[in-house]
Amino acid sequence: MGRDLKTRYQDYPNFKREFGHLEGDTVQGKNHQGAVTTLVERQTKVAIVLNSHTKSSQNVNRSLAAWLTKLPRHLFKSITFDNGKEFAGWRTIANQFDLNIYFAAVGAPNQRGLNENTNNLLRKDGLHHDLIMDQLSDEFVQAVASRRNHIPRKSLNYQTPLEAFVNQITDEQLKFLT
Repeated sequence: MGRDLKTRYQDYPNFKREFGHLEGDTVQGKNHQGAVTTLVERQTKVAIVLNSHTKSSQNVNRSLAAWLTKLPRHLFKSITFDNGKEFAGWRTIANQFDLNIYFAAVGAPNQRGLNENTNNLLRKDGLHHDLIMDQLSDEFVQAVASRRNHIPRKSLNYQTPLEAFVNQITDEQLKFLT
């Protein structure tokens, strides 16, 4: 079992107001054939969709590690997952990338409500329930995420999630991304 959400609030007293905290989950395809890993940054609502192909812990970890390797260290502070067995390898990701990983209570998807809502929106944008996801192209997966990240949101003062995200990136972090 991972770290409880109570610990998260102790570790990050300004959690609700600070940038860099992700909520994560997987979205499965038709008849559980394939999956993508989804992350959403809490302040900017930017959606990250990783083509993990399956819901196995090994594939989820592989896709998370490949993505995190491309980012500036400490851009993200924490990830909160549900208790699915696809996140069983969480310690590897936490140690390799110096991230705090927390887990919502069993049967409490509301503790990662933004991610659950984003997953529903991603389903409407192209990751439909009847889609077989183990053979999706990376281009298709990124196109679905891009569409979601380019829609202005009232809660972001009519900025897109991508605009809000870029506004949080420091010049030092930006150098690493180019």
